[in-house]
Amino acid sequence: MKLITIDKDSRGTIATAWAVIFLILGAVAFFVHNLFIAIPAIVILLLFAFFVFWFHRVTDRPTPAGDGRTITSVADGKVVIIEKVYEKEYFKDERIQVSVYMNFFDVHANFWPMDGEVSYYKYHPGKYLLAFLPKASEKNEHSSTVIRNEHGEILFRQIAGTFARRIVCYSQEGLRTERGKQCGIIKFGSRIDMFLPLDCDVKVKVGELTRNCETIIAELK
Repeated sequence: MKLITIDKDSRGTIATAWAVIFLILGAVAFFVHNLFIAIPAIVILLLFAFFVFWFHRVTDRPTPAGDGRTITSVADGKVVIIEKVYEKEYFKDERIQVSVYMNFFDVHANFWPMDGEVSYYKYHPGKYLLAFLPKASEKNEHSSTVIRNEHGEILFRQIAGTFARRIVCYSQEGLRTERGKQCGIIKFGSRIDMFLPLDCDVKVKVGELTRNCETIIAELK
């Protein structure tokens, strides 16, 4: 049975949102006496309260069989970019970039894509451009994590979007990672960029929908 829980780092966000929503609900109930206005407003507010709760869900999914070469998706979403790029933050050479864009309705919890060890981590403050824009990778708020094992290194970035204002990342240098375990969450619309070796075997295509933990993005040589 697949379980769904609520992200442990999002309980404060949910509580704050609910407090604001229920204050507005109280104001509507007290000041708005026209039922044709009050009832739809109350229904919309209650639905939004449920959405805030549901948005911060964390899925428990089985990871596919594989070894240290297997790279699975960090996030649910849609593959929007697969191209050769120059990665200038860490590798400073050409890599294959695979980007997954998350909309409001995707699971926004993120999961380690590979077994190994965190060899580099850095948080970058920045702007809040639309996450699907190419320049969002460098200009938006983001965090960069590199995972290393005996088969190679990969870098993935958690990128904030226009509505995403907080990135939670569990990365710290020296931390052991296990593919399919949660590594953080990005709140309210965002993107994941992965930078892979040129000789890796990419398993996805642009336009394909991914599921965290389950979808194999690539295999290292």
